[in-house]
Amino acid sequence: GYYADRWKNLLIPMSSPMKTYFDTLDQDPFCMYNYLLDITTWNKNIRRGFIKVKLTDCAGNTVESEMNSEASTFQQYKRVKILTGFNQDLDKISKISLTFSTKTLIGPKHKLRILQMKLKSLNNPER
Repeated sequence: GYYADRWKNLLIPMSSPMKTYFDTLDQDPFCMYNYLLDITTWNKNIRRGFIKVKLTDCAGNTVESEMNSEASTFQQYKRVKILTGFNQDLDKISKISLTFSTKTLIGPKHKLRILQMKLKSLNNPER
């Protein structure tokens, strides 16, 4: 991650395109805790859609990510990495819930079968 006040000096000299995220403050209005969701799906058919992540800690507190604005494509046995952001951080996560949506009202509802999943905190990589 890059601190928002120093990103130009670090990223502009690098000419190749890259995805980045910015560390923010732990106070409003700029608090955001970033996680990298790494999943491998099991569906035989290709699925395209959005994933929302909900975290629950040992005390029962929950926090939900915002749905990404860009749809992801899920293929059988292919890994997909998705950046998710939360407005508060939970220290000891006891449960992770995923909701898959195609954002369409017409047509069949599809399930996304997850074979493997890893969630990594980008703000606290030691977790």
